[in-house]
Order: sequence, then C-alpha cells, then structure tokens
Amino acid sequence: MKRLLIFTYGVICYAVFFATFLYFVGFIGNFWVAKSIDSPPGAPLVTALLTNLALVAIFGLQHSVMARPAFKRWWTRIVPESAERSTYVLLSSMALILLFVFWQPMGGVVGTITSPIGRAALYGAFAFGWGLLLLSTFLINHFDLFGLRQVWLQLLGKPYRPLLFRTPWLYRYVRHPIYVGWLFIVWATPTMTVTHLVFALATSAYILIAIPLEERDLVAGHPEYEDYRRRVPMLVPFGRRSRAVARRTAVGR
Repeated sequence: MKRLLIFTYGVICYAVFFATFLYFVGFIGNFWVAKSIDSPPGAPLVTALLTNLALVAIFGLQHSVMARPAFKRWWTRIVPESAERSTYVLLSSMALILLFVFWQPMGGVVGTITSPIGRAALYGAFAFGWGLLLLSTFLINHFDLFGLRQVWLQLLGKPYRPLLFRTPWLYRYVRHPIYVGWLFIVWATPTMTVTHLVFALATSAYILIAIPLEERDLVAGHPEYEDYRRRVPMLVPFGRRSRAVARRTAVGR
C-alpha cells in the first residue's frame, strides 16, 4: 500500500508540473492565460519591481538549495528517498505558481519589432527554446529528472540506481542545453517590455549563478565531468572546443 501511495504521489507531482509548465508557456508568451507577464500594471513601479525580484529569488533559492546533496541528505530523513525528486518537482511548481499569482506587471515598452517576418522569427525562437528544453530533458532521462522513474522503481520493489554520466547528442556541443533553451524562452519576444526585461535579466542572472553550483556537485559525483567541462562550452555552442569535440566524435565513428 505504501508503495502505491508513493507512486500515486509521484504521478500527481508530475501532473502538477505539467500543468504548470503549460501555463508558463502562456504566461511568458502572453497568450492563453488570464494573467501573463505583460498584463496591465496594477502596482507602483518600485513595489512591482521589488515584488517580482523577490518572486524570482524565491524560485531560484528553492530550485538551487533543494538540489544540493547536503540538503537532500537532510531532506530524505523526512520524506521517503524515492519521493524526494517528486517533492522537489512539486515545490518547484508551487514556487512558479506563486510567481504567476503575485507577479506585478510594470508596463512600459523597451523596444518592439513591427516587421511580420521579424515577429515570426522571434516567436519561432521562443518555440525553439521550449522545444530545446524538452528535448534536452529526454536526452538525459526526462522521467528520472522529474521523479517518475524513482517512484516507478519503488512500486516494483527494485532499487534505484543513479544515472551514469553520459553526453548524448546536444550535450557534446554545450554542457547546459536546458539553460540555453531557457535563455531563448526569456529573451525571444517581439515586444520587450520593462517587465519582460526584468524577468529576462533576473532569470539570466539566476542561470549564471546556478551553473557553478550545479557543476560543483557534478564534479563531486562524476569525476569525469571535470574533463568534460574543459572540453565542452557552457552555453554557447559551435566554439573552438565544441568543434574539436565534434571532430573527435566524427573520427571515432
């Protein structure tokens, strides 16, 4: 019975994530949802700015602190180890929902693209970012990343074994294609408002802070990551290191 409850909990957490993910698409893209990133402003500028920065900071702290091994060791004294990742996913979704509810649009336009071709290209880049993000999760194991593999294995009574370090396809050219996807998502917009610019800058800052923390844990858990980090670019593909890796891959085939 306990195994079934943990599995059901994991599925519910994933369902909450998936619904939040879909809402996030509309929230940033300004379509489908009742309240988006650029809805009409309703608070003084300074209040709105501080509120929005606090909301991004809450998400960033939750997303980074709960991912650290030391926190996981403490946290799994409270929650079942097989449900740890699902709980992380659920609380990440809650942090985003908090952002959706209390986000304060600020108004003002920094710049806009009026050309139909230009607007289509930017919407295409926005869609590309979401596609890149999703594809990148499946390349490394989407279901492990979002906790479903863990709860499924415990339902079957099988031990969980962490994934081996590997660099499939996109990961041979850039170390963090998921974050590259996020950068496309937050920056590709035909109308850059003050609100959107604040969100894009705050998100970009979080990514640049989170990567060293994440890579420190990766090196500790996978010593071979250190060599990978020296050879493969962090966020910008097709640099000298990326071309060298591609040539070695082609030679090895």
